[in-house]
Amino acid sequence: QVQLVESGGGLVQPGGSLRLSCAVSGFTLSSYFMNWVRQAPGKGLEWVSEINKDGDTTYADSVKGRFTISRDNAKNTLYLQMNSLKPDDAAVYYCSDGAFAFWGQGTQVSVSS
Repeated sequence: QVQLVESGGGLVQPGGSLRLSCAVSGFTLSSYFMNWVRQAPGKGLEWVSEINKDGDTTYADSVKGRFTISRDNAKNTLYLQMNSLKPDDAAVYYCSDGAFAFWGQGTQVSVSS
């Protein structure tokens, strides 16, 4: 059974940092593309970042240079390091597989002074 469990969200001041985690079970993380997607209040889903099987990464322009996607194959866990956070980054963050077939429950990120 596939399960994705996000954690690490919280309240942070503008300019602060958070690291989100996505613990994966049911498939081997390193064999799949993986994505981070977010949804701000009252808005649609926004793709944030992707990592492919080779470890190559891509980012939305809105987060490029501030966010870093990575994975720990031994822990079968996906990460999103978020630095220089802005109020516009506030959202529920989801991890998903490359085909967007499987999703976690999401973790809330709030950015406010």
